[in-house]
Amino acid sequence: MKLASLKAGRDGRLIVVSRDLERAADASGVARTLQAALDDWTHAEPKLEALATALENGLTPSFPFYPQACAAPLPRAYQWADGSSYVNHVELVRKARGAQMPASFWTDPLLYQGGSDEFLGPRDPIPLRDETQGLDLEAEVAIVTDDVPMGVDALSAREHIKLLMLVNDVSLRELIPAEVSKGFGFFQSKPASAFSPVAVTPNELGDAWREAKLCLPLLSYVNGAPLGCPDAGRDMVFDFGQLVAHAAFTRALGAGTIIGSGTVSNRGPDGGPGRPIRQGGVGYSCLAEQRVVETLLEGAPRTRFLAAGDIVRIEMLDAGGRSIFGAIEQRVTPRAAVSPLRGNKQSLPA
Repeated sequence: MKLASLKAGRDGRLIVVSRDLERAADASGVARTLQAALDDWTHAEPKLEALATALENGLTPSFPFYPQACAAPLPRAYQWADGSSYVNHVELVRKARGAQMPASFWTDPLLYQGGSDEFLGPRDPIPLRDETQGLDLEAEVAIVTDDVPMGVDALSAREHIKLLMLVNDVSLRELIPAEVSKGFGFFQSKPASAFSPVAVTPNELGDAWREAKLCLPLLSYVNGAPLGCPDAGRDMVFDFGQLVAHAAFTRALGAGTIIGSGTVSNRGPDGGPGRPIRQGGVGYSCLAEQRVVETLLEGAPRTRFLAAGDIVRIEMLDAGGRSIFGAIEQRVTPRAAVSPLRGNKQSLPA
C-alpha cells in the first residue's frame, strides 16, 4: 500500500496511491490525515488496504496523482529522530572536520532529534539563506512507527515499523563544526528535511525489505548528474529495529514517530571509503563524502556545495526499474523567493 498527503492546511489530506504512482483515491472516509490513520492504525490499516485494492482494480473513484501537489506524507510529526547507521559516512564526514571517530560508534547507535514542526514536500524548493553555510543534500531511508512501548527489544521493535519513506535530510555543513563542538548540536545546521511523495507499507517492498533493512540502491542526482547509487541494505551497521529500540530505551514513542537511517553510504570493495561514480564507484549520498574522498585521492575537493538554481533528485527503483516512493526533486532557491508553506490549502483534484 502507498499513501500520500495532498497539500491542505497544516497536516495535509490523506490519499491512497496506485502502485505505478499514476492514480490516487481520496482516503478521508477512513482518516482525514496520515497522522489520524497512524493514531488508530489497527482499525485504519485494513480499510486503507481495501481502498488500495479497489484503486488497483478500478473499483473506486480516482484522479491523476501529481507529486507536485503533495506535502510530505507527514507534513509535520510529533517526533523526527535521525540515526547514523552507515559508519562509513560517519568516518568520512568526521574526517572532513578533523574529528576522530570513537570505537563505540560501531556498537552503539547514534540518534539526534531533528525539527519536525514543518517538513518540506517532495517538490518544494530548498530555501537557501547564505551560500557560505555549505548547503548539502543527504539521501536517506526513514521508517514511521505506531505506538512503541518503552524498553522494547530490537526484534520486537520491527513489528512497530508501519511505513517507509525516502528523505533529503538537508544539512548546512559549515555550521556543523561549531555546533557539535559545544557537545549539544545539531540545531541551526539542520534546516527542514524533505520526504518522498509517498510512504509505503513494508509488505509493498517484497524481498527488498529484509532483516529490517531496505536492500535496494538509493539514487541521488545533482543537476541531472549521478551523485550516488549505494545499496541501502549494505554496510548498514544498525538495522531499523535496533534504531527504534535505541530510541525507545527510556521512553515510549508515539504513533507517527519518524526515524531516519542516516546518510546511505557503502564502503569500496577494498574496505576503503569507495569512489565517485565518475571513477567507477557507487558514489555518495551527500556532497560532503564526495569532497572528502576527492581530497584523499586528489589533494583537494573538486565538488562545491549546493547553490541557488541547483536541482537535487533522490529516488529508489524496484527490481523492474519502477519508482517505489516517487522522486524527491527540489530546486535550491534564495530564501527571500520562497513563500511560507504553512496553511497552504489545496482541494482534491476532480
